[in-house]
Amino acid sequence: MTPYAAIFYLLSGIILAATAMAVTRRKPVHAVLYLVVAFLGTAALFFLLGAPFLAAFMVIIYVGAIMVLFLFVIMLFQPSLRELGRLPQWGPAALLGVAFLAVAVVMVLKDPGSGMVLQGAGVKPRDFGHFVFDRYWLAVEIVSILLLVALVAVIQVGRKRGEDSAGAEEE
Repeated sequence: MTPYAAIFYLLSGIILAATAMAVTRRKPVHAVLYLVVAFLGTAALFFLLGAPFLAAFMVIIYVGAIMVLFLFVIMLFQPSLRELGRLPQWGPAALLGVAFLAVAVVMVLKDPGSGMVLQGAGVKPRDFGHFVFDRYWLAVEIVSILLLVALVAVIQVGRKRGEDSAGAEEE
């Protein structure tokens, strides 16, 4: 088995384990954190397969934007997160994080002269942008409007909830 195949199978195992942990967690914050690990593993797979631009999109869009939005929504609706500090609950997450970090270090430090050349289509971000906005401009606009509506709804719900708790304290 080649080193790339071993890294591929290790990343696949990390993604499957993190996704299974996300589905089976009772606490939504833990589920979101496991999904972040799964998305980072998916980005590492894209990078391994020769698509660094897609890997960057995974990290920026999914991990950096959508999961942060999910965390804000969860924290808005569940203000009591006292049990986050317990160490046994962080055990599987720490193990997956260390495994992911080890795979990422191996990928970065791997000898580039290994003789394995990945054949792929080289696409510049400009060409990708033209492709997306020429063919799928309506879908991009619909998704952006949906995200804007979701953000406004979360702000509105949070504002109403804050007014309810302020009114209860004054009485």
